[in-house]
Amino acid sequence: MARVAKELGFTTMSLYRHVASKEELLQLMWDASATGAETLVLEGRDWREKLRMWSVIQREMMDRHPWITQMPMAAPPLAPNSMHFVEHGLSAFDGTGLPAADRMRVLGLISSYTLSDARMANDAARAVKKALEAEGRVSLPDQAKEPLDPTAMPSYEALLRELIDEPTFPRLYRMAWADESARLKDEHTEFLLALEIILDGVQALIKQSPKGSPRLS
Repeated sequence: MARVAKELGFTTMSLYRHVASKEELLQLMWDASATGAETLVLEGRDWREKLRMWSVIQREMMDRHPWITQMPMAAPPLAPNSMHFVEHGLSAFDGTGLPAADRMRVLGLISSYTLSDARMANDAARAVKKALEAEGRVSLPDQAKEPLDPTAMPSYEALLRELIDEPTFPRLYRMAWADESARLKDEHTEFLLALEIILDGVQALIKQSPKGSPRLS
């Protein structure tokens, strides 16, 4: 809080006239990142398309504000913009018959996955910047202008090839030396693929629900 006050040109005590604690400041920061959520419209023919759009919007917001991935999450966001965003997520389930508690569990699962994936991508990008800066190939102003692609780092498979042998790790070995053309190299495509697997599980949950609608895909 002292560093924030200094950056703003205020004393620490004057900052506390506006926010009661660091935790409240973090909540306000998170809520500010969701500005515009009130007017969000989820487009799609069914719950799946709308929920996919909700998750992609969330991921794009985290990519625009990568500092979110470094924030401690001691409590769920409860400020207005955040609640509007959750409300829109719940609206995707209208007509499915899925119980309210399950709807919140699904949103929590998707949000946890989205945050985790964004955090890994951001950590990888930061590692690339640090490595390139150490080599003198990028300066701090350059880093601020354009984020670096985390795919510039060696892939997991490439690292495995340097570390493992086939007799000890036969399955990892086969994966590491699998056909390169079969791999998805685009991080966003990888994100969407895993999201579809989650949505497949949601679809099964809806079908198992006593009030689930068989008309929805």
